[in-house]
Amino acid sequence: MRQSNLYVILFAVGLTVVFGGALSLTSVGLKPLQDKQVEIDTKKKILGAVMDISKIEDPNELLALYEEKVSSIVVDINGNEITEDKDGKPIVAEKVNIQRNSKFPPEERMYPVFMFSESEGKIDSYIFPTFGSGLWDWISSFIALGPDLNTVMGIAFDHKSETPGLGARITEPTVQQRYVGKEIYNDQGELVSISMVKGEGNAGLTEHQVDGMSGATITGKGVNAMLENYLTYYQAFMEKRKSNKTASL
Repeated sequence: MRQSNLYVILFAVGLTVVFGGALSLTSVGLKPLQDKQVEIDTKKKILGAVMDISKIEDPNELLALYEEKVSSIVVDINGNEITEDKDGKPIVAEKVNIQRNSKFPPEERMYPVFMFSESEGKIDSYIFPTFGSGLWDWISSFIALGPDLNTVMGIAFDHKSETPGLGARITEPTVQQRYVGKEIYNDQGELVSISMVKGEGNAGLTEHQVDGMSGATITGKGVNAMLENYLTYYQAFMEKRKSNKTASL
């Protein structure tokens, strides 16, 4: 029997309401698990910038290690610590979304700073999140600097959709290891960042250069721009922190 148009419309609306409600309830129910996974992933990347965590499989062990070794603050572009947002709500560094934050002008952004300590009372590394554009989509990193806020202790890159075997190699340990020991300031005390040069096996690289990735020039340029931009954004904090150390000597 042929159904009326009204019946068909009501049936379609009913299905939409039922399935829409089910999807909404599923989304709400899964959100705590999704938030927990984001937390674990973020803390894993932060720790991964300064130590080998490849053998840690238990998420709870990872979170416990993070709580023991890492502290954090949030600063503005002038290097001043901020503890509340515009609405007076407490700011938590681990919950600052760098990607969403990047849509604001640099002077309006919040900049998380993570500090890694092997023992209490001593900061062994400062870890700074960065965000930029690669060939196809976003790229990001956590770059760790030593107590001198100059020497790179480690870096952990991530990306959304760089080309496998080419730009996607930024996540490989062998590529990331190239940055270890490099310096972001020159002998004149100027912030020069670190540049990934074109090609691999380059001779005569300076302390501010690393080998590139064959066939991934655009990704390399994106990495360079990202690091230069964000190190500049964090420069005021780094200069203040170094000045405070000098004053305390």
